[in-house]
Amino acid sequence: MPVTSPETTPKTAIAETSFSFHQARSLIEGLGQPKAWIYWTDFLASIITGHVAFFLILGLPRQYPNSSWAIAGAALAYVVTILAYMRALMFIHELVHLPKDQFKGFRIAWNALCGIFMFVPSFLYYPHVDHHRRKHYGTEHDGEYLALSHNGRWMIVGFIAQAILIPILGFARFAIISPICWLIPGARKWVHKHASTMLVDPFYERTDVEKKDVMRIVVLQEVLVFAWCVVFATRYYFRTGEWFNPLWVVAYSVGVGLLVLNELRTLGAHRWTNEHGEMSFQDQMLDSVNYPHAPWFSELWGPIGTRYHALHHLFPRLPYHDLGRAHRRLVAGLPADSPYHDTIAPSLTSEIASLWRRAKASESSQSFRDLWARLSVAKSR
Repeated sequence: MPVTSPETTPKTAIAETSFSFHQARSLIEGLGQPKAWIYWTDFLASIITGHVAFFLILGLPRQYPNSSWAIAGAALAYVVTILAYMRALMFIHELVHLPKDQFKGFRIAWNALCGIFMFVPSFLYYPHVDHHRRKHYGTEHDGEYLALSHNGRWMIVGFIAQAILIPILGFARFAIISPICWLIPGARKWVHKHASTMLVDPFYERTDVEKKDVMRIVVLQEVLVFAWCVVFATRYYFRTGEWFNPLWVVAYSVGVGLLVLNELRTLGAHRWTNEHGEMSFQDQMLDSVNYPHAPWFSELWGPIGTRYHALHHLFPRLPYHDLGRAHRRLVAGLPADSPYHDTIAPSLTSEIASLWRRAKASESSQSFRDLWARLSVAKSR
């Protein structure tokens, strides 16, 4: 490894030399074993609460029409539904990181009680592992990354505004596109590459279409979601003779609410500063954020360990129920000048505000570059 002087060494490289992965690993010794009873209890409590609150949104006004307290109760039920479903849904993140030969019953239960009903079966999240590959993070091979700090504020606005369309597109993906893949085999490859992943980067292309074990799961889950789509679209008609189901409005509203909350969480998960290809492992950690403060509140918008995103990138195999304890050990045990401390943000709003300012600054920089380019062209003429 070449020797460099402080004058020629990038700041990120200096920061990297001050961080000891070995020391961090020793500080979390004894953690890392996922506890099945925690997963089952947490998930079942979350999904059952969400389902009950969901039906109260429509049921309270129906049961007590023209009642102001029923409307207030429905509004409260909407908030509870979003928070409970958000927690239940985020277990999809744990499924990717759990040992493949373990928790098989939990994987089935999650899909049966949550993923299938919300049009997000677990196969959509398999490519998440690319987000944790050092050579892929922040590059075109990472479907969960965009250089939001360098692309202006409209990209941030658009990232949130897409929540209006995604529930409809999610339904169409399984109700319309899945049968097309079954009937026209040639369509499968394109659909799997471009329309079978939960992602941030719309240009990401999935690469596991040739894996037969993956495709068997994909087709099985597609069939189950398609069957649910048929029930969801026709059940009310066969019960009442009317096509329009008021439950669709509730489901769409809940879907939009969930997506907006998740997109706000995602905006604060990283600092989105990479635009130059591959990053070092250290830079990846520093580009990610931890929110240890106000745990009773931050756990609502960043459940199942997602509020410790930098720590998760440092130790992706660490189960969510150990992240809080691991973070406290690292903060107490690492040196005061450790780069790990720079991953801590005071709040989600402050981090999103910082992202907004960086995106705004990039607009000014881009405008200057565009003006300079136009002047250069004019001068050459």
